[in-house]
Amino acid sequence: MLMGHAAAPVPCRLVAAAYRDEQEAADKVVRLGPGVDACLFASPVPYELAKRSGVLTVPATHVQLGGPALTAALARAALDERIDPRRISLDVLSRADVEEAYADLGLPASGVLTREEPGATGTVAAYHERMLRQGTTTGALTCLPAVADRLTTAGVPTVRVRPTSAAVRTALHTAALLGAHHRLEESQLTVVLVEVPTLREPVRRAAPRYWRDELRLSLHRLLVQEANRMHAVVWAIDDHSYLVTATRGSMAGATDGFRVLPFAARIRDELGLSVEVGVGMGRTTHDAEAHARAALARTQAGKQAQGFAVDREGRTLVPAPRMPPQLPGQGRPKGTEVLARLAAKLDGGDTIVDAESAGRMLGVTPRTARRLLRTLVDEGLAWPLPPNRTPQPGRPRQLYRLIVEKLGPR
Repeated sequence: MLMGHAAAPVPCRLVAAAYRDEQEAADKVVRLGPGVDACLFASPVPYELAKRSGVLTVPATHVQLGGPALTAALARAALDERIDPRRISLDVLSRADVEEAYADLGLPASGVLTREEPGATGTVAAYHERMLRQGTTTGALTCLPAVADRLTTAGVPTVRVRPTSAAVRTALHTAALLGAHHRLEESQLTVVLVEVPTLREPVRRAAPRYWRDELRLSLHRLLVQEANRMHAVVWAIDDHSYLVTATRGSMAGATDGFRVLPFAARIRDELGLSVEVGVGMGRTTHDAEAHARAALARTQAGKQAQGFAVDREGRTLVPAPRMPPQLPGQGRPKGTEVLARLAAKLDGGDTIVDAESAGRMLGVTPRTARRLLRTLVDEGLAWPLPPNRTPQPGRPRQLYRLIVEKLGPR
């Protein structure tokens, strides 16, 4: 198996990953990791095994063993007096490849037995040997070196199907092109727009600006930390939205192939905020931002994370799953009702609460109160304040400012 690491079709660097058995192909791919741009397998068997295991994260191809390679193997079999090419067993290659080759040679293929399904060396070798012992075939053609060795030791007339030089050159060229395209695609410019509904919504009365400033500062700090891990850049657009510039490769890694909203989970867990996200790609910053805004508009219109990523051609990528709700949907009280109950029991007009104090006011456990407070945050009825870090172990105390202004005149 050869792994290509190429920035262009030529030149490229090849990394050999040898194995004793094709079953090891998937493990070799995992060990090489993301340091390669394309995978080239020596035959269809390791390629299929790696593909089925789900470890391939880069483009991959394999050396073709049908066509000229099969024809050359049949020619070698015809030179062996023990083998009748019209009565043989053959593994790996498809029935279509076999019939095409025999049609080109003007030979009937009705007496040729094929086993396309890959398997362990012993299983495939036993198949060929059984067909010979039963008198159904006169010999075996195999694409697997280990099977060829075992059959030869067992006295089975065997010819190994080997790739031709032309097939190897073609496969190398294809792998280099796949790697180059992958590299260009991975470096494609990507823009992420992050909007915070809680900061976007105005309040009815003038509220202390300190709370919003603290929230923006915490959010900006978190986005910068996440962007640094992705080698990205982040800056604030206005009071409630941010722009992150990255590459497609780094963004795909951070979003599980654009299936998970970037940054959203950590923002929700640490700051108690829900965010709206749009991801766009393009050949220029302007195009990427335009696609990101289109994706963000779709997200906001549907109130779901559907079609949140748009590629450079304007097509929607794999939609992200819906963000999990903060509370079980059944029997959940409305946010305004919870806020009104808390506001009625506020002492001296202080609008800062935590889970313990809110629980006492509502007559529920701190755990339930914490969920209710997160509901208020989701509905824009409370602002989570930066956690109160203390030297004591355990979860830091999370404070919330209730936006009682949204209740209107009381």
